[in-house]
Amino acid sequence: MTNKALRNFRVVLWVLVAVAAIGATALYLFQPPQRPLGLTGQEFALASTKGGAFTQNDLRGTPSLIFFGYTFCPDVCPTTLAETTAWRAQLGLDADDLRIIFVTVDPERDTPEMVKEYVEGFDPSVIGLVGDQAETDRVKAAFGVFSEKAGDVDSEFYLVNHTALTFLIKADGSFQGTISYEEASDTARAKIERLVNG
Repeated sequence: MTNKALRNFRVVLWVLVAVAAIGATALYLFQPPQRPLGLTGQEFALASTKGGAFTQNDLRGTPSLIFFGYTFCPDVCPTTLAETTAWRAQLGLDADDLRIIFVTVDPERDTPEMVKEYVEGFDPSVIGLVGDQAETDRVKAAFGVFSEKAGDVDSEFYLVNHTALTFLIKADGSFQGTISYEEASDTARAKIERLVNG
């Protein structure tokens, strides 16, 4: 192959590389990769205190704050539910703007009726989600949540250690970030504003 032919061959190769790069960029911009629903995209289905089943597909539609806990929780859970409902009200938002969802990690004691009464004591619009042990394990895996019995585990008054993060889920059902337990209120409200306005 002559030098001229070799040069022409290299030019053609570089043009093809450039065309492929431009095509890939355009594909990414006009059809970006799908972000998983929730945190991992894993499937789950739980009974909702509003009726029917709630699955990973139901994360779409309205921005959501999702918190995992249990009704016998002495401090973290009531504090978190009180704070999230207060932040929503302080920002002038309602349930159509921002859902608050509580998922029990204690299916052994928490019945749908108990969870409904518990969450609606903070705000009637709060959604409670309840499943059996296998369903609870699936939703915990979908959000990377940890929980385990603590204290006198053989007593009916056992405690449950659990992840104390509030998950911020965008209107498209994808994960945006978290609010930590006892995070400063102004920081938390700013995160919620970004979630709702984003």
